Amino acid sequence: MSRIIITIDGWSSCGKSTLAKQLAKELGYTYIDSGAMYRAITLYFLRNHIDWTEDKEVITALENILLEFKANHKNGQSEMYLNGENVEYVIRDLVVAEKVSDVAAIKVVRDFAVAQQQLMGEKKGIVMDGRDIGTVVFPAAALKIFMTADNAVRVERRFKELYEKNPNITIEEVKANLEMRDYIDSHREVSPLRKAADAIELDNTHLTMKEQLELAMQWAQQKL
Repeated sequence: MSRIIITIDGWSSCGKSTLAKQLAKELGYTYIDSGAMYRAITLYFLRNHIDWTEDKEVITALENILLEFKANHKNGQSEMYLNGENVEYVIRDLVVAEKVSDVAAIKVVRDFAVAQQQLMGEKKGIVMDGRDIGTVVFPAAALKIFMTADNAVRVERRFKELYEKNPNITIEEVKANLEMRDYIDSHREVSPLRKAADAIELDNTHLTMKEQLELAMQWAQQKL
């Protein structure tokens, strides 16, 4: 059976990575979390006090960054490694989340990440989620999904996810962070978040994880 590239774009906290992981598992494909790459770059910048408003400083920093996805055989997931360190859980922190959209809006950062993402897709058989995967990274992908959900639902989902790690976080902080990220993602000059003309929209406001997977699998089987 032929192998294809599946892209999943959409707003923050719509469950893109959840669906991407499910699809990859069902199809026997590789899941690539593009957002984790930008988060890892942001983490490196924060740790090393990189001024990302200075192009030369950013370019030099990128030369010292090695990003890899390595399989965790205990949970069957691919995890993000930054210069040999597993940072899968560190990069989910709100401190990183508050800055990642700013860093991801920088052209040289996007060029750096996109080049690596395109290399990962050369053999196809991948599911990749992000903001510009179907529009910029893989514009010729066989199946493009654009995910959305009601804002209140997205805030509640994100709050539950972060509360497990930080019980001191408030829902107001989460709401403000999501609104900020939405604005930056959709208004940045380089690769703004938008639905590809040939993408299928998936509104999962009222769908269970099982229901959205069944729907996406139908679309994937049609393309295959």
